Amino acid sequence: MSSPALRDARARVAIDLGAESCRVSLLRWRDGQPAIELIHRIPNGPVHANGTLTWPLDAILAGVEDGLRKAAHAAPEGIASIAVDGWAVDYVRLNPKGEPLRSPFCYRDERTVRVKEDADRLVDPAWMFAHTGAQPLRINTIYQLLADPASGVDPNAPWVNLPEYVLHHLGGRRVAEYTNATHTGLIDLETGDWSRPLLERLKLSSQALPPIVPTGTAIGKLQGSLATLDAFRDTQLIVPACHDTASAIAGIATPLDCTAYICCGTWSLVGTVLDTPMTTPEAMAAGFTNQGAAGGGFCFHTNINGMWILKQCLESWRKAGRTWDLAQLIAEASECACPGIVPVDAPPLLLDGDMPARLNEQLRLAGCSEIADRAGNEPLFARVIFESLAERYATAIQGLEHMLGCKLHRIHMLGGGSQNQLLTRLTAERTGRPVELGNVESSTVGNFAVQLAASEAGPLRREAVQRWAQRLSERARVAQPA
Repeated sequence: MSSPALRDARARVAIDLGAESCRVSLLRWRDGQPAIELIHRIPNGPVHANGTLTWPLDAILAGVEDGLRKAAHAAPEGIASIAVDGWAVDYVRLNPKGEPLRSPFCYRDERTVRVKEDADRLVDPAWMFAHTGAQPLRINTIYQLLADPASGVDPNAPWVNLPEYVLHHLGGRRVAEYTNATHTGLIDLETGDWSRPLLERLKLSSQALPPIVPTGTAIGKLQGSLATLDAFRDTQLIVPACHDTASAIAGIATPLDCTAYICCGTWSLVGTVLDTPMTTPEAMAAGFTNQGAAGGGFCFHTNINGMWILKQCLESWRKAGRTWDLAQLIAEASECACPGIVPVDAPPLLLDGDMPARLNEQLRLAGCSEIADRAGNEPLFARVIFESLAERYATAIQGLEHMLGCKLHRIHMLGGGSQNQLLTRLTAERTGRPVELGNVESSTVGNFAVQLAASEAGPLRREAVQRWAQRLSERARVAQPA
């Protein structure tokens, strides 16, 4: 057993923060083979209060600590490391004691709408995209930081993105992991560091910035009461690819040459991995962004609506007393004819509320008949959603190929959407390509793969991350186009 990771028989913990639930998973070695177990799940979701939308930070932290205690109990051999990934752009401001100033805002809060309009007059969005590689979206950290003064938040207070904050809370240094930092809209692509020109133009505090560290960096050891548990006597805190999408891509077990990926969850991310960023006007117009990848390169993808639409429909039907089992809904939708295709990125479909009515509005605008929102018609709505997502995926991949000047021969689908056999079949049919189905918990696999690869000598390498992802993943299933 030549690898340091194999010589260390202790377990490892991956924490994946999700907008709907957070998960604590444990990797243990059984007869020299890795086995991953979900130890604890924490319900999550943004909270409406006093006209704002925030995250329940105290509940998240309490749930994480509960999960770590369960992990310690389940792993008497000890735990070598803990790493945290999660959604990007949101952050925690800290007081001089390193404690949160307030609950962190959710990226869906509308406080950034006016701020982005003002910022666009100061900095040309096209220049910003070419300079940072990040699509200038109002949810980005840069616009949230600009919105803080009007929200009564000290703009000079130190801040740290949510996954890194959880590690900081557990005892690690305050840092910004590189893949997550690239999603802030504040990274200079040429230097790989915070953009001084942007900070100066927008008058953002450079003193509040956390230092950027590479993926796989150890940032300290577990501290506090948890560290008194036998399993946590000498546990390292590691930054994986802290943005869950970069972590999910790191969890893909097969080579990504000439391959597109679709990360399908609340959002859908459609793209591929590039060695160098693409910041052409065409890429910006198509809504693509460049996000750092674990071990080097860039995740080049566009953000598309996803299972959010279905989730909102299910919630509307639940309130009306029409509760559906998801598997049954998909099965019945498979037997329906398609009532029509809608643009899944239409602004009304990005909002919460009466989603069946919003879908009917889009069907009407597309020249299709509306669907009566009554019991028994739910599979028709589901069919519209899945057909429309598959069509949007196909359009995105065609545009991606045009920009790259080459054909992408297959698609790797991961996340919760990969369990939806109807969606994967429709995607294969509409794109005309085989769809390889990845691990549902690909972010967790990628998190562990980075931890294990980081234990090897030298800088983190993409090849090492992929090698570990292959070992940790189950054999892939493939959906073929008809």
